[in-house]
Amino acid sequence: MSKPPVTPPSSAQDIADQVPPHIFRQAADQAALAISITDARANILYANAAFLRTTGYEHDEIVGHNESILSYRVTPKLVYETLWAQIQRQRPWTGLLVNKRKDGSRYLADVTITPVVGEEGMTTHFLGMQRDVTEVHRLERQVQNQKTLIESVVDAAQVAIVLLDEKERVLLDNQEYKKLIGDLGKEPAVKILAVLREQMGEAFSKAYEQHRNIAAREVCIESSNRQTRWFSCAASWFEEHDVGADAFYEPLRRHYLLLTIQDISELKRQQEALRINSLHALLSEQEHIQSLRETLAGAVYQLEGPLNLLSAAANMLERRLSGQPSNLAKGGAGGLPASTLEDAIQKGREALETLRACIPDQSVEAMQIVNLNEVLADVLKLTTSSLLGASIVVEWMPSDKPVMALGHSAQLSNLFKQLISNAIDAVNERRGGRRELRIVCAPRNDHIEVFVEDSGPGIAEELRYKVFQPFFTTKGAARKHLGLGLAMAQEVVNHHSGTIDIDPGYRAGCRVRVQLPYAAGGAHV
Repeated sequence: MSKPPVTPPSSAQDIADQVPPHIFRQAADQAALAISITDARANILYANAAFLRTTGYEHDEIVGHNESILSYRVTPKLVYETLWAQIQRQRPWTGLLVNKRKDGSRYLADVTITPVVGEEGMTTHFLGMQRDVTEVHRLERQVQNQKTLIESVVDAAQVAIVLLDEKERVLLDNQEYKKLIGDLGKEPAVKILAVLREQMGEAFSKAYEQHRNIAAREVCIESSNRQTRWFSCAASWFEEHDVGADAFYEPLRRHYLLLTIQDISELKRQQEALRINSLHALLSEQEHIQSLRETLAGAVYQLEGPLNLLSAAANMLERRLSGQPSNLAKGGAGGLPASTLEDAIQKGREALETLRACIPDQSVEAMQIVNLNEVLADVLKLTTSSLLGASIVVEWMPSDKPVMALGHSAQLSNLFKQLISNAIDAVNERRGGRRELRIVCAPRNDHIEVFVEDSGPGIAEELRYKVFQPFFTTKGAARKHLGLGLAMAQEVVNHHSGTIDIDPGYRAGCRVRVQLPYAAGGAHV
């Protein structure tokens, strides 16, 4: 059996010729797109069912009329002039026209007009196709209006707002954020996220990977002019569905990070000023109480000596007179009755006990773990005005890492405040020369050392230990100093199981060294 002959493929034109002409008419009649055919003067010769539905006219009401029956006055004249200029050059025109239906309602039509050119090269007809895009236009404008409204609200917000993609590239920001760029340099959001990563550690990484929101947190950043700035920052994630064609059946999602940044530098400064003022008031009160304690204790100490001598003398006199006649014993020394002397000694001891009872109780502040770096920084803030007034250059060298000690924060603050105040007085005693104060906080293997060095005249070798005694002062009576400062410092150091001494090898002024033990585990912080 022979195979049937192979039919060669038909050309595209041959295939088109095989479609019956009435199919084109049926396709146009049943098309969902509004179609009309006009003559060269735009008189309507044909309109399909979709055209009639769109315009509201019946077939007999529209055929034979000019296409201008649909025109509405709000369409600019220039649009129609451009339309006719294009189609008269036998080129298609596509654009938007505001048309009017039979009932007078308007709709926005997306229109395409194509000239039909005859064999002689002349335009014989126009093919018009239009689509009602009123609802699409309304939705687009609604989205645009909402976008404009959101951008206006965001731009007017008093906090910096920035939108980042997953690669931390800025997509949208407001005016407040642009101000931050001037203060903090390029892309403050990236710097703030870096600080948040460091603060939160693994918690930030988990929140970032799982697109979980981050509640407001305070971050500190140094601005371009070396000024410390504080911000309250919060991060929120949201997702967007991809609008590309590829994502129509297989939705793709993009995640964006919205970062809000509120400058709280002024609030932090106010809080810090309030904290320092409160600390100053607390230290002044404690210093006053401690001074009163030392003064009364010193007075008791000074009075106990003569009273003890008087008591000893009375006992010696009593033993000496015990072998004398009774009338002489009764008369005592110089005829003074022995009972009178005993009464005087008893009254003296009662007065001492009354004086002891007047000594204020020691502070009952709870022991806690304190960072000596922070304590010293606070003390420097407290004494800033005195240092500036004395034109003293301060070199502050904190430890690179937190140095934690167990103690009373207020007492330690008072200790270093007293040492710095003494250093300021010492520098003021020297006429001319260097006016410097150096404070060093250094961790050692088993303890913490704090050095307070000044460029004053220094302390003589023979006075190194005597200056820590109550009521001893090198400033002279005319300066009205009680000489209790270093004695109070010594008591605080003793209370914290530490040591305080004056370095005899320091020749450029005076160096006071304070050694304090670490808190439990503090050496490894």
